[in-house]
Amino acid sequence: MNEEDQFYSESNLRHLRAAIAEFEDTASPAITKTLTELENMATHQSAEALRESLRYHSHKYYVEDAPEIDDYQYDMLLRELETLEAERPELVTPDSPTQRVGGESAALFEAVQHAVPMESLQDVFSREELLGFLDGVRTKLPAVEFIVEPKIDGLSVALEYENGSFMRGSTRGNGKTGEDVTANLRTVRAIPLRLAEPIPRLEVRGEVYLPRGAFEKLVAQQIEQGAEPFKNPRNAAAGSLRQKNAAATAERGLSIFCFNVQQADGLAFTTHGESLERMKTLGLRVIPGFSLCCTNQEVWDTVERIGNARSGLPYDIDGAVVKVNSLAQRTALGSTSKFPKWAAAFKYPPEERETTLLDIEISVGRTGALTPTAVLEPVLLAGSKVSRATLHNQDMINEKDVRIGDRVLVRKAGDVIPEVLRSLRHAEGSAAYRIPDRCPSCGEPAVAESAVLRCENPDCPAQLHRRLTHFCARSAMDIEGLSEAILEQLIRAALVNSPADLYRLRPEQLAPLEGLGERSAAKLCAAIESSKQREPARLLFALGIRHVGEDVAKLVFGRYASMEEIFAAAGEVDSRTLRSGRVQPLYRLAEIKGIGEAAAKSLLEYAAKPAHRALLAELRGLGLQMESSTAPVKDGIFAGKTFVLTGTLPGLGRKEAAAQIEALGGKVSASVSAKTDYVLAGEDPGSKLAKAQALGVAVIDEATFLAMAGGGRAVGLI
Repeated sequence: MNEEDQFYSESNLRHLRAAIAEFEDTASPAITKTLTELENMATHQSAEALRESLRYHSHKYYVEDAPEIDDYQYDMLLRELETLEAERPELVTPDSPTQRVGGESAALFEAVQHAVPMESLQDVFSREELLGFLDGVRTKLPAVEFIVEPKIDGLSVALEYENGSFMRGSTRGNGKTGEDVTANLRTVRAIPLRLAEPIPRLEVRGEVYLPRGAFEKLVAQQIEQGAEPFKNPRNAAAGSLRQKNAAATAERGLSIFCFNVQQADGLAFTTHGESLERMKTLGLRVIPGFSLCCTNQEVWDTVERIGNARSGLPYDIDGAVVKVNSLAQRTALGSTSKFPKWAAAFKYPPEERETTLLDIEISVGRTGALTPTAVLEPVLLAGSKVSRATLHNQDMINEKDVRIGDRVLVRKAGDVIPEVLRSLRHAEGSAAYRIPDRCPSCGEPAVAESAVLRCENPDCPAQLHRRLTHFCARSAMDIEGLSEAILEQLIRAALVNSPADLYRLRPEQLAPLEGLGERSAAKLCAAIESSKQREPARLLFALGIRHVGEDVAKLVFGRYASMEEIFAAAGEVDSRTLRSGRVQPLYRLAEIKGIGEAAAKSLLEYAAKPAHRALLAELRGLGLQMESSTAPVKDGIFAGKTFVLTGTLPGLGRKEAAAQIEALGGKVSASVSAKTDYVLAGEDPGSKLAKAQALGVAVIDEATFLAMAGGGRAVGLI
């Protein structure tokens, strides 16, 4: 939720409701009416804000494979919305996240219509909720048995076999329609391409996952290559399975556990337990650790046992699934529109452990920021040993009052990133920790900037190493093979003191370095030479200017044709004027839509320094690209216009539409506001369409957009 939506939080709703209850008997009808109207408005706004937040995070996870919150946080948001809609059924909308089965299907692969819906499960988060589910089943089926099994944290898929041969594999998608990923699933060695028996037709459901060892190896490779690492094994499994190139999937080391028979011709069984055992005999890798339970206590004991064992497993689980064992009883219970009534998933909270804070180390980033890191007594957490955790800045240290020697509580945010939650008890004689006011690398004074201490020494060795690592990263100059370890050796040997020095390296200088040889040195020099052809927008990003990320660099080159033009525009403001803060209006760079004041000022500060201009001249002389291969957009037909995209664009696709808008000078925004010029609505648009109509924003369809992009006039608004 954004800042505006925070007014309509559950907390404020409680305050409003308490006020209504307090004054209900004494207040005048007018006041009571006003309070009730405020409560109604707040409730509606809260529900809509929750829906928008859930849609956003669902899209980040299912479509972009880039989740920003962990499952537990998402579940809590969903639970809050479910509670709100249960209290006020009139708030339920057809497109509410509570009314759908699961995620979205991205238009990267051919669509598959599931013959048997791949339903989601209702979640329970406490012993009381789990017992409520069990008792609810027993009221209808007094004689009932349950199977309890681990809930593997991966990507759900369907495997289809005909006459014993693997014919097709698909993702779950939204439960009714998924994606055909047969070629990629064929690379998963745990999936048999032929069953032990020629069963006429069999469809099973399974969970593709990435073992923890394979995940750690993959993340290490991504970090070494300068790529953004996956946030957790499930995210990595989803991203790996949905690779366009099956060979890339094969390298990732995916595996699978099968847990349900969707449909079968030529097989007969009466219970879920029998179907699991039958899948085993056919050669399918079946979910391990499942147990048959007859009583509620047995179910709860098994759920606890699985939870206690999860840290020692070689794969991630996020819960335990409880299912009615009898298939006939399942049919009798049936399903709601969202999930089966015969199963529930108990979700475990993030795992937390107690350990000792041994020390606090300070690292120096490429922009000079001093970042504290907690050095911990190693502790097993979410399947791996944790010995370090970020503390971010002095404000966080103060807020949590963590001190060296403390017993602290740690967890992995999203089951991946270690974090210190709080201090449990201080060590005897401990003192509050302060980050040193001098750089630990060069010894120069550190300058306070908001919540961050920053070393401003341009010759700081730690900053140089970080800057060069960033410069060589895949998203920047993409110099393959130039790892952090090699860069450290180059800096130590005084062979490299700036990015320009990289392009002066010769094979005979590199060959003696540890981990290299004559062949590798020649190959690395070739990779450095090849990087000279990268687009200048990537070079601008590679320079490591604060607030100038990939998107900002592209926007700048959308307006200017060359690096010289950019530096000339920045150079119109001298350093003295810049320091005085008297630049009005704020620089021509800030006039580019999508570039904020912070990025514009950083560019100006960078360009104002003679050393940076000298570096640019050096890089040009060494043959790096300074002119863009595409003409900048000065006055495109969408210049100054903001678009919001919603729904599916069958003929064009949303990525292609966004690229066209930006190429013609426009901007694509994620949310509708009064400043939005057009909402481009495709099939099955979400709530953005209703918001646009309420605000009076022009809504166009795909045909209208194409006509506008082609220079023609709009053929109709919708």
